[in-house]
Amino acid sequence: MRPIIKALTVSALALSTSMALAADKVELPKTLAMTAYGTGSAGYTQMVSIGNLLQNEYGTSVRILPGENDVSRMTPLRVGRVPLCACGIASYYGFEGVLMFAGRQWGPQPIRVIATSTASFGLGVAVADDIDVKTPADLKGKRIAYIRGDDALNKGTEAFLAFGGLTWDDVKKVTYPGYGRSFDGIIANQVDASFTMSVAPPAQQLAASPRGIVWPTLDPKDTEGWKRLKTVAPYFDPHQVTSAAGGYSKDKPWVGASYPYPILIGTDKLDDKTAYSLVKVLIEDFDKYKDAAPGNAGYARDKQNMEWVIPFHDSVVQYYKDTGYWTDAMQAHQDMLVKRQDTLASAWKGYMASDPPSDDAAFKKGWMSARAEALEAQGMDPVFK
Repeated sequence: MRPIIKALTVSALALSTSMALAADKVELPKTLAMTAYGTGSAGYTQMVSIGNLLQNEYGTSVRILPGENDVSRMTPLRVGRVPLCACGIASYYGFEGVLMFAGRQWGPQPIRVIATSTASFGLGVAVADDIDVKTPADLKGKRIAYIRGDDALNKGTEAFLAFGGLTWDDVKKVTYPGYGRSFDGIIANQVDASFTMSVAPPAQQLAASPRGIVWPTLDPKDTEGWKRLKTVAPYFDPHQVTSAAGGYSKDKPWVGASYPYPILIGTDKLDDKTAYSLVKVLIEDFDKYKDAAPGNAGYARDKQNMEWVIPFHDSVVQYYKDTGYWTDAMQAHQDMLVKRQDTLASAWKGYMASDPPSDDAAFKKGWMSARAEALEAQGMDPVFK
């Protein structure tokens, strides 16, 4: 029996050593805090499911702080209260230092991506199905919702109009104080379309109403249309949407658009080991959490857009290099985004040192001008002017 016992002991030791080495590669703090959307949101639910994985597999407790709006989600990240945010597209606006982040307290933020989720849903202009709209060009002359104080939604609507060769001047703008109210307006036949996520409750309510719902087609082969759309909002990509209100499915997809949600971000100061370990867990433990919450399937490695609009954290890049997934084209794109980030940071520093106006509106106008000038000097498109 002794040789067998010895063999078992050696085998157990080897297994223990192997597990220890594997564990060494995942180095996470005992507690990890982040901000996210509200408790009923898909982003919050996803972070809870990933938090359960980190707790059960690696002993890391995840504390999630729900934020009601983009600024409340991004502020704790900016001041260092949390190292992570499961944010929306406002993370891109923060990176660029525009819209709600063009004010004196903000400016361009050194945001870096850990991972994103691009799942079966889409984002776009939901249209009442009784006005014969098939493509964005058909929205000409229609009543389109404009949401007061919501830059992200209005920018999305503007991008869809641009796909059809239209601007706000080509439609009847109807202003609403909130996103939900705009869909009440569609159902009441006071407006015809509003921007939303394809699976959002307001879209479902419109689909169940007498007016019904349709999602205008964005033909991926329409290169000019997509060029116009991306000029307004470069974070959109063509997407076969298989989850959308109105009976859209795998058998009847909406040929539309999407961008990642949520976008798990930190800053360039995020601990290297934490960033490396997080992306490693999200990619390599995918099967352990992919079905734990709606949208989790979007974290798969093949769903990551490696040449998007925000740079990855350096340690995330290192992980993809270590696993043989990183390419020269990805590196060139990463370098361009980091250069853009450096250009924005330098422009902000110079603008703040120039005794800018104290009036908020004048301050933002001056910053946007300085920002555009700095980017154009580097041969980069300001996008926002």
